[in-house]
Amino acid sequence: MPSPCDPQHAPAGDVGAALMMIDSRLRSIYDEKDEIDPEQQKLIDQYAASLDPEGIDDLLDGACTLIYMYMRWLRMAYEDHDKDPVEYVIPSLVATMRVMPRSFPPEVIPTMVGLVVAAGTGLSPNLWRKQYGYWTEEELTPLEATTFLLADHINRLTEDHDFATRLITEALCRADKG
Repeated sequence: MPSPCDPQHAPAGDVGAALMMIDSRLRSIYDEKDEIDPEQQKLIDQYAASLDPEGIDDLLDGACTLIYMYMRWLRMAYEDHDKDPVEYVIPSLVATMRVMPRSFPPEVIPTMVGLVVAAGTGLSPNLWRKQYGYWTEEELTPLEATTFLLADHINRLTEDHDFATRLITEALCRADKG
């Protein structure tokens, strides 16, 4: 019986905008500035301020699509080594979340982990989340941070600071051609 959370029923959202935000965060961390370039931050802030409710939904769906795509890649990478991605990704993700209480209040950790587990088991994270109502304001920063942590996990595995961004960019280019 097909799941109502099957990814084929999920909107992709604005993956490009979500990727731009995550890539900016990654670059700020890897460049050891621990802050986004002020011009880049200004552009992100202007973009975010220009979003209407539909645009915000598209950005949230885009972030969930990134989570799904990252977990799909991680699932394939870990399974190539006869490992369960949930077993290897979730413990380090939760440990990181717990030491970042400003980004991850304790009450949102189960939701963020649920998104990753849903994606790791082949379900759409955004459709899984929508079962429980609309996103709360308290979940928005943790959603972005969860997406960032997955991208960083991939980059560390591959020892390539641009791998996660390139992975998505190449997938978007293939989708445009197909």
